[in-house]
Amino acid sequence: MFTYTYRTKGTCSKEIEIVLDGKKIQSVSFAGGCPGNLAGISRLVEGMDIDFVIERFAGTKCGPRPTSCPDQLSIALREAYAAENASEA
Repeated sequence: MFTYTYRTKGTCSKEIEIVLDGKKIQSVSFAGGCPGNLAGISRLVEGMDIDFVIERFAGTKCGPRPTSCPDQLSIALREAYAAENASEA
């Protein structure tokens, strides 16, 4: 298991904590943002493959903002997986 914390940019949420097991998402939790929606997203993606989640969430916008919490999650997943691989090398 590998835990990664990502500081979001351009969203109401401030931080995303991700626990990965290879490419499988063990858990996701958001600090700040819309509690119900983000709890739902967290539950939805648990157990999923990161590539599937990244493909679905990347590029999602929130109103006029160029990003969203799901988009930030896709970025965080990419970074977390890269960091997990770097720590194993």
